[in-house]
Formats: sequence, structure tokens, C-alpha cells
Amino acid sequence: MRMIFTIASRELRTLFLSPLAWSILGLLQFILAYLFLTQVDAYTMLQPRLANIEAAPGITDLVVTPLYGSAAIVLLLVTPLLTMRLISEERRNKTLPLLISAPIANHEILLGKYLGVVALLLIMVLMITIMPLSLLAGGELDCGKLLANILALLLVLASFAAIGLYMSCLASHPTLAAIGTFTALLLLWILDWTAGLNPQYNAILQYLSMLSHFQNLQTGLISSRDIGYFLLFSATFLLLGIRRLDYERLQK
Repeated sequence: MRMIFTIASRELRTLFLSPLAWSILGLLQFILAYLFLTQVDAYTMLQPRLANIEAAPGITDLVVTPLYGSAAIVLLLVTPLLTMRLISEERRNKTLPLLISAPIANHEILLGKYLGVVALLLIMVLMITIMPLSLLAGGELDCGKLLANILALLLVLASFAAIGLYMSCLASHPTLAAIGTFTALLLLWILDWTAGLNPQYNAILQYLSMLSHFQNLQTGLISSRDIGYFLLFSATFLLLGIRRLDYERLQK
């Protein structure tokens, strides 16, 4: 375990030593802050009408939930940039044989790099969460639904990172890893959009779709089915990545 955390801390430091992480953090906050303020402004304009509606949606439904939904979409675009170099950069620089021949288990290498990226994504989630928490200064939030949205975003980002790491294990160049990751994530995100075209496969497509499980958690209904999906998804691609490194180690 100590080696895993050593690799994770090194990976996190490497990300922050490059301008990429700082640029992404800045742009992410700028884009989401703009969307957040737009939602708050729209809610302020709608508030007189909502006052006359029984059981009207509150600020959590109209501002916070859309913010985390937008964050998931933006981070779907960003995560491939963070994960593309994890293994493929080692392969491109001819340092992968040295890495996998070191007295470190393959699962320690993969998990360390994975946790390093997840730590950066966690920082992003914390920065995003500051925005809805600021609403407490002038109103009330549904804390249960807020926590559900935070959990949903963390789980979906962990899945993004897992598939990005696996694609990096396969690709010979970081750009190819980024393209492969983005394509796979986009496909899994919109998978249930085609469910209506194939009624026979509705249940299967909805279960495989990330968006379906993410939105279920956003409603505040924490289901073991949805949490299990993301945990199984992440574990599957991490295991595939470990197997890929095992294969490369055998080839050497």
C-alpha cells in the first residue's frame, strides 16, 4: 500500500508541475461559475412564479443539480486529457520497460497512477462544491440531494479515470489514448438515447448507460444498483489495465 500512495503522490505532483492541470482547473471554474450564476439568475426571475405553485422545485433542484450535471459533461471532455499520458507517455519515451521491470507489482503501478488522477478530480469536485455551498448565505439547500450529487459526480469521475487509464495502457501515443477515451466515454454516456429505437434492448442499454445511473443518483435516491454499476465499471477497467501490463511484462 505504501508504494501505491508513493506513486499516487508522485503522479499528482507531476500533474501540478505541468501547466495542464492549472489551466484545466482555471477553465473549469470559469465555465462552471458562469453556468452557476446563470442558473441562479434564472431561479431569481422564476421565484415569484414558484411561490404560487404547491410543492414547487427549490433552489437545489433548479440550480445545484444542473450544475453537477454540467460538471459531469465538462469533465467528460477534460478527463481524457488528464489520463492520456499515464502509461502511453512511458511507452512513447521508451521508459515503460524500465517501469514494468522494476521490483514493483503491476497493480501497484496502475493503482498508484489511478489514485493520483482521482485525487486531482477530487480537488475539482471540492472546488465545484464551494459554489452551491455559497447559497447557504442567503437561503436553504436540500443537503441530502447535494450530497447525492457530490457522490454521483465522484463515482462517474472515478469511472472516467478508470477507462482513461486503460486506454492509456493500450495506446502507443497520448493523443490516441485521449481520442479513444473520449470516444468510449461519449458512447457510454449517450447509450440509452437509442433505447427507443430498439425496444427489445431498452433495459440493457439503460443499464449500460452512465448517464442513466448518474441521473438516478442525482435525484437523491441512493441505490446499490447505481453505486454497484460505477464500482464494477471502475474495477473492470482497472483489472483490464493490470492484465495489459502483465502481458507487456511477459513480452519483455
